[in-house]
Formats: sequence, structure tokens, C-alpha cells
Amino acid sequence: MAIRDWPAAERPREKLLQRGAGALSDAELLAIFLRTGVVGMSAVDLARQLIGDFGGLRPLLEADCRNFCRHKGLGEAKYVQLQATLELARRHLLATLQRGDALTSPDDTRRFLAARLRGYGHEVFAALFLDNRHRVIAFEELFSGTIDGASVHPREVVKRALAHNAAALILAHNHPSGVAEPSRADESITRRLREALGLVEIRVLDHLIVGDGEIVSLAERGLI
Repeated sequence: MAIRDWPAAERPREKLLQRGAGALSDAELLAIFLRTGVVGMSAVDLARQLIGDFGGLRPLLEADCRNFCRHKGLGEAKYVQLQATLELARRHLLATLQRGDALTSPDDTRRFLAARLRGYGHEVFAALFLDNRHRVIAFEELFSGTIDGASVHPREVVKRALAHNAAALILAHNHPSGVAEPSRADESITRRLREALGLVEIRVLDHLIVGDGEIVSLAERGLI
């Protein structure tokens, strides 16, 4: 049965308008994005199948173009639309941070950093540059490396902080392994950056490590 023949309260679009996006399942949200199904399958049926084929919604959203386009009902146009939608969501999270104080919005900060860094298959080192009231000035991905680590250069971090006229930083990087536990190398580079930035009176407020299901704060561990 086509979705248009479903009771109005069960159609994903009408359901979203009446009850909000949070009331929809993953498959229903994906169906709205897909807009149409394929022969013999409604958009919701196709969405359920795709989520099953990819092993979940997140692997589908993080798939590269080649893998994404191999599946029935998907193609380059849908891939481009999806990437644009995800980038809009990331920019919305950053705009939310920029309206307030990063230290009084730790959940927003973590959500933004997870959205930016968690999907990479290699290590990426980044920073949130803050003003003297700890409001976000900018976010930059500074270094990237292999799955084993990134080469971080304190002088370059200092240069970027000065360029933004930042008073403080929140550092962040991902662990592609999915395990957010800080390594000795993580602790070492944090100390080096804190010392280098301290020479120009810029504070390192935290260093967050983004794993698969959690984010670890070195400040909360007493390592900053």
C-alpha cells in the first residue's frame, strides 16, 4: 500500500507536523528524506531495508559516496542532499554554541564536537577558539593523520589562536578506534599545548576526546 493511502495519523509527514520530529522512528525520518520508494516498496519500507542493509542509521549517514550509491533507491543526488543536510545540522550546532558560553553549555559543546569528529576514519585534531567570556569565536580542524594518530604542532595552534584573538581554547580530537580513553601521547600533547599557549596568555580549558559512544574530558580527569 502506498503511503498516501495510509491513515493520515500514520503518514510520516503528517505525523511530524502533528507530533514533532521526535515522534518519528528512524525509518520514518529517512522515508521523508527519500520522498519516494521503489517498485513494490513504500518509502518507509525502503528506509527500513536500507537501515538494515547498512547495519543502522549512523552507518548509513556516514557511508562514503560509493558505498551509499550501491544500494537500491539511492544515488549521487541523494548522497549530495544528505551531505548538505548533515552539514546544515553541524552548522546549526555551531551557531547554537556561538550564542552562548561554551563552558555553561557542555552538552551542546559535546554534541557539536561529536557531530564534527566522530565519523572520521582517521584522527583529526581540532580546536574551539573562545573569547574572554568563553564564547565561541570559531572552530577549526587543525591537523589530520592516520588511524594511529595526528602530528600536532604547538606553534601552529598558537598562530591560529592569535589570528582569532582568542583568550582560551577547547581542544578536541577523535579516536577512530571508538575508544575515548586518553593515551599518554594525548596527555603529553595537552601539556605541551598548554605551556605554549600559556606563554601568550591563552588558556586551555579542556581537551575532549571523541570516541564512538562517549566523549572523555581531560579537565574532568584532572589532567589539565
